[in-house]
Amino acid sequence: MKNLLFLCYPKCSTCRKAQAWLEGRGIVVKYRDIQKENPTETELRAWHKASGLPLKRFFNTSGLKYKALGLKDKLASMSVDEQYALLSTDGLLIKRPLLLGSGFVLVGFREVEWQARLG
Repeated sequence: MKNLLFLCYPKCSTCRKAQAWLEGRGIVVKYRDIQKENPTETELRAWHKASGLPLKRFFNTSGLKYKALGLKDKLASMSVDEQYALLSTDGLLIKRPLLLGSGFVLVGFREVEWQARLG
């Protein structure tokens, strides 16, 4: 597979596990630190559309920022535009890792899902 973009946070154990999984299979990716280089609102909209997932799946619901902002109770009353805008303010609000390729977006590391997509 060519031109894979891997967005993760280096201190995240799940990201490290996903990176090791990719490396163990010889899969080369372009690495992007999700905290240092936040995804833009435009990128998030495109990735969300390509993923076919509910927008809520893009939120790191177990993260400290998510909890500190009380998003569990606020998300349902926020518009989709407000959610995109919020996600684009801080990479740590976004579920990670993200793996993007031609025609697909994988959100979070589920080995079975990644294996099915990448072989």
